[in-house]
Amino acid sequence: MADKTLVIVESPAKAKTINKFLGNRYMVTSSMGHIIDLPKSKMGVDIENNFEPQYITIRGKGDLLKEIKKQAKKSKNILVATDPDREGEAIAWHLQRVLGLEESSKSRIEFNEITKEAILNAVKNPRTIDMHLVEAQQARRVLDRLVGYSLSPLLWKKIKKGLSAGRVQSVTVRLIVDREAEIEQFNPEEYWSLQADFNKDDFQFSSSLIKLDHKKAIVSTESEMNEVLHFLEQSQYYVKEIVRKDKKKNPYAPYTTSSLQQDAARKLGFTAKKTMRFAQQLYEGIDLGKKHGGTVGLITYIRTDSTRISTQAQEEVAQYIKTEYGENYLPPKQRVYSSKKSAQDAHEAIRPTTINLNPEQIKDCLSKDQFKLYQLIWVRFVASQMASAIIDTLTIDIEASGDHQHALFRSNGSLIKFLGYLVLDREAKKSLQEVSLPDLQMDESLLLEKLTPTQHFTQPPARFNEASLVKTLEEMGIGRPSTYATIIDTIVRRGYVVKENKLFHSTELGRIVLDVLKSNFTHVLDPTFTADMETKLDSVEEGNANWKVILTEFYEIFEKELKKAEEEISKIEIKDEVSDEICDKCGRNMVIKMGRYGKFLACPGFPECKNTKPIIKGTGKTCPKCGAEIVEKRSRTGKIFYGCAQYPICDFVSWDLPLDELCPKCHYPLAQKSKRFGGYKYCLSETCDYSEQKKKTKDK
Repeated sequence: MADKTLVIVESPAKAKTINKFLGNRYMVTSSMGHIIDLPKSKMGVDIENNFEPQYITIRGKGDLLKEIKKQAKKSKNILVATDPDREGEAIAWHLQRVLGLEESSKSRIEFNEITKEAILNAVKNPRTIDMHLVEAQQARRVLDRLVGYSLSPLLWKKIKKGLSAGRVQSVTVRLIVDREAEIEQFNPEEYWSLQADFNKDDFQFSSSLIKLDHKKAIVSTESEMNEVLHFLEQSQYYVKEIVRKDKKKNPYAPYTTSSLQQDAARKLGFTAKKTMRFAQQLYEGIDLGKKHGGTVGLITYIRTDSTRISTQAQEEVAQYIKTEYGENYLPPKQRVYSSKKSAQDAHEAIRPTTINLNPEQIKDCLSKDQFKLYQLIWVRFVASQMASAIIDTLTIDIEASGDHQHALFRSNGSLIKFLGYLVLDREAKKSLQEVSLPDLQMDESLLLEKLTPTQHFTQPPARFNEASLVKTLEEMGIGRPSTYATIIDTIVRRGYVVKENKLFHSTELGRIVLDVLKSNFTHVLDPTFTADMETKLDSVEEGNANWKVILTEFYEIFEKELKKAEEEISKIEIKDEVSDEICDKCGRNMVIKMGRYGKFLACPGFPECKNTKPIIKGTGKTCPKCGAEIVEKRSRTGKIFYGCAQYPICDFVSWDLPLDELCPKCHYPLAQKSKRFGGYKYCLSETCDYSEQKKKTKDK
């Protein structure tokens, strides 16, 4: 072993993949993430000594560190191959220090993808630790510790024990609470739209009202609409303008961390946490068997805000597109996508490490969720380098005139002239609705078939879902995309928000805590301040700012607000809502509490009585087994399901709510899958195999 080089990575999966590429002259081991960190039991920051961090070996990592030190002593050389970001650089720096390596030693290697070529190239080009990256990570860690370990004790004292607050998490809660307030205060306004149906040689088509008397058509009430209808019913209609042109529809850029999280939420129903978990697995390596080269890292590094692609990857994908689809599916020149101004651009976009591992080829080697995510990334990347789709668009303006009044209607038609990237991106093609219009001439008179007015009301802003919250955090510059999964998971676990039907709702506890923080810590709770702090941390990474100066400037304001809050905030008592439900163990009236997955009933006699029950919601549906009511329940993971109110006497249970419609085969109630799972109807009886999906297959 004395002639071997020790390579240290963060995870066993990554170690296994890298070990395969390096051979016998190297030994790869894992640190299992951070080994050195701030203590959990106290602040761990010496404020009086210029915010010096007080690092310790993480509890439970002592034996692991001893083993790594033992391996290091027997090795001729040491290389640290942690992730290529601030966090990875900090882990490398801590390992360098505890292993007694010189600061000037070239012991750090990095790579954007776990492939043989990338690994071998990295070990040939070690470098020194980038202290700017380390200092940026330290600044964030210390800043979050100062806020969290100062605000949390204040909340314990003023509200209740067990509460906690964080710099970025609290701002995220504020976004959700503020959105809820907007929804509650929203006053809907009435407006009307009008559709006209025309007929040309038995070709019926529709047109929408866009202008009245040469101004934008604004119809606010039914009486106003009746006046418009009265004029239009007596009008003559003719074609005023025809515009036909080809429009290009360009593919989207390859994924960044944020756009991957958003798309995985929208298209796959993944949480940000789940997306990052499976993306990490794809990055670190999957065993594809001998046929596909054993353990392989399938995608490039997953924490990135850049859309940049390497020249080699572009050439490889161009050759693939040319071979599979033909040269006309390549753009005139290679596509280069611009990143956001705030992008650090340290890494490439998220892409497959090799384009030749088609998702369908390796489907059997991946779990169901790994396959879905890999396919999403693979398709997005290949499509991003393909030719634009060409859409033949036709716009027809139709004027109605009479009685010194004018109205303008517009019809928009579109047909796909050349598929381009849509040949691969089927979902994008599906969303593009083709509309045919008749062949018309300028000034041609048209026959009005009917006018269809529709009443509308303006809608309040939508509640945040996983995708829209991630998008908003990124747009406002709050946190970093790599931290979004942790931020969202944290605020749900703390009970400040809950997720119902995939939408975030604030809880009473979340609103109370936020009110206290917002009233007393205007600086920390200001989204603009949080975004500005991210910019300052980027400056530290770039070597343009001193991290301790930034902390000093922050703490001068924060300390004053903290002292004032401790003196002025009164004790807040949160009373549990008492229910009519009687505890069947001790006879007390149970109270409503808020948990990770929503409200539940608990005995107020805790800890003497630990009885809890779910809150049952009636559905009005009848149990097909016993005739009792079917109620809505939640699983331990928060997923909604339906069961008989007489449980455990009756064991009827279903993930889907029964319909009033009966099965044509056995007359048992049908249920319907969500659109995500096909939207088809199926029989709930365990002994009947009827489903619309099977029926359609048979019909074909």
